Amino acid sequence: MDALKTIAQDSTKSELPAFQIGDTVRVDVNIREGDRERIQAFEGTVIARKGSGVSETFTVRRVSYGVGVERVFPIHSPNVKGVTVIRKGRVRRAKLYYLRSRVGKAAKVKSKI
Repeated sequence: MDALKTIAQDSTKSELPAFQIGDTVRVDVNIREGDRERIQAFEGTVIARKGSGVSETFTVRRVSYGVGVERVFPIHSPNVKGVTVIRKGRVRRAKLYYLRSRVGKAAKVKSKI
């Protein structure tokens, strides 16, 4: 447990931008394939943020070829190389799980002007 506390004190990941629920973000993830490494981008809408401190995570959802894909990323993971905010969203909820049942334009989040 003391190891987690030291990691929490050492990991001040200030290079990540401030993003909220409803924002469209591009997450750059480090992918290992055998002995090679590459960076893969995952772009979608942030539908949830959970936890606090070292164990904080956020969920990004996108629709790819008609299938909804969600990925959960730890904020303080060394595999998350960067988060870029593409577009700010205007929402009134803390969790956007209702977007899972929406299709087409109904699944869009209004943008903040």
